[in-house]
Amino acid sequence: MFVFLELIALLLLSSQNDFQKSRVINSTNVITGSFNTFFSSIGDYFFLNRANEQLIFENAQLHDRLQEVGIIPDSVFVHDTAYSFIPARVISNTTRGRNNYIMINRGRADGIEKEMGVISPLGVAGIIVEVSNHYATAMSLLHKDAKISARFKHNGQMVNVSWDGEDYRIGLLEDIPTHIVPNTGDTVITSGYSFVFPENLMLGVVGERVFKGGNLNKAELVFSTDFNNLYYVYVTKNNALEELDSLSVHLNDE
Repeated sequence: MFVFLELIALLLLSSQNDFQKSRVINSTNVITGSFNTFFSSIGDYFFLNRANEQLIFENAQLHDRLQEVGIIPDSVFVHDTAYSFIPARVISNTTRGRNNYIMINRGRADGIEKEMGVISPLGVAGIIVEVSNHYATAMSLLHKDAKISARFKHNGQMVNVSWDGEDYRIGLLEDIPTHIVPNTGDTVITSGYSFVFPENLMLGVVGERVFKGGNLNKAELVFSTDFNNLYYVYVTKNNALEELDSLSVHLNDE
């Protein structure tokens, strides 16, 4: 009641006094402007989100077109016309468990299938294992069953990349021949010897620790992908998969 009466008093005062009227109008404008700015900021935020998704989509399309004509910019993408890239947004991601997963907002309706690769703007992230109409789940590289065929960039020597379950930033290089001495900072990339990832995608760089033992050694790998900061990713689609699978089946029959 007090507030109601105060409002009536202010209205009467402002209606009879030009100075008070201008003060009330100015105060109202400030309040209204503040609200408009607030809601405009919210609108800008959601617009920016849509704009980012559009840019990611257009970026993937651009790389596909550049690959067709043999022009590849300096990025995580590689020159391999057998592959195209489907943009997606991460809607769920874990890094703290032994077996971690990445869920994306693209599914069967968008051309996503099992055993497609998932890459971040910085490197390899995972492999698709489950697909619904509009969503898909990838087994993160931070998983006990994840193993990626890789090689050292400077000498081409084959190795495998896995994760020991300790630090989400650190992977494990396995099956290093004893005559190969990895140096800290050596770049490790995908080998291309699978139908999931094209060759030359970044996996990371050799860390400080090397583990010697037996006929093959191991080494620490600092992942290029920041698994704790995944937001937009690309799904790698092997456009020659059906043909490659048919050859594999034929070889197995022999």
